Amino acid sequence: MQRLTNFFRGVNREMKKVSWPKRKELTRYTITVVTTVVFAAVFFYVVDLGISELIRLVIR
Repeated sequence: MQRLTNFFRGVNREMKKVSWPKRKELTRYTITVVTTVVFAAVFFYVVDLGISELIRLVIR
């Protein structure tokens, strides 16, 4: 039990050292991530449509 208590005390000590992002930074990071995910989704959707059309042309 003592080891577990020491572990959580250490975790608490380390968490106090963390440099948390400010609201403006967090907003910018969130927008960057969402934009990147949307771009990747659209990109792979278009690639998938292209490959599907190529396969349809070959099969016919």
